[in-house]
Amino acid sequence: QVQLVESGGGLVQAGDSLRLSCAASGRTFSPYAVGWFRQAPGKERETIARITWTFGALNYADSVKGRFTISKDNAKNAVYLQMNSLKPEDTAVYFCASRSTSLSAYDHWGQGTQVTVSS
Repeated sequence: QVQLVESGGGLVQAGDSLRLSCAASGRTFSPYAVGWFRQAPGKERETIARITWTFGALNYADSVKGRFTISKDNAKNAVYLQMNSLKPEDTAVYFCASRSTSLSAYDHWGQGTQVTVSS
């Protein structure tokens, strides 16, 4: 069973940067893709970035494009989210999740890490 653990959240000021990590453990980790998601209070969950495990293809939501960068380290079974120029509207719980194939849903989720950006 794959387990994902996020870390790196915290309280920062607008304009600051944070780097989130998503560490995978358990059986051999070889997903089709890993994504970062966020959910703010009272709002729907938003998909913000995705990276495919083998080829490293990237996708970003318009809301974070140019400010956030997703990357991976296959040897460490880890995915990262570098967040720059943070805004108060980036405040949310951030989750990572993996999907086994291009057609499957994201089926392994971490517990989330809180990011709070003060103005």
